[in-house]
Amino acid sequence: MTKVIWAPQAIDDVEAIRAHVARDSIHYADLVVERIVAVVSRLEHHPHSGRVVPEVGDEGLREIIHGNYRIVYRLDQDAVEIATVFHGARLLRLD
Repeated sequence: MTKVIWAPQAIDDVEAIRAHVARDSIHYADLVVERIVAVVSRLEHHPHSGRVVPEVGDEGLREIIHGNYRIVYRLDQDAVEIATVFHGARLLRLD
């Protein structure tokens, strides 16, 4: 089983998504976050299941598309690090 680590940026991203969605519906905001976390949990057993991020082309940087969101992660030997989560209409920024 592969360890999943959330980078501080990714945690901030999910919290911002929740706050944005909560302006219309707290219930739906909680559901969106719950589903993002559930999708990420599959990486514990299938770390290569995401596609290579097309803008970068690096095998070690992958993403899962979930609804309108892109969940970008770094693949390592023993772990995956969730780097960022953002709306697909936005540009990818990895600082």
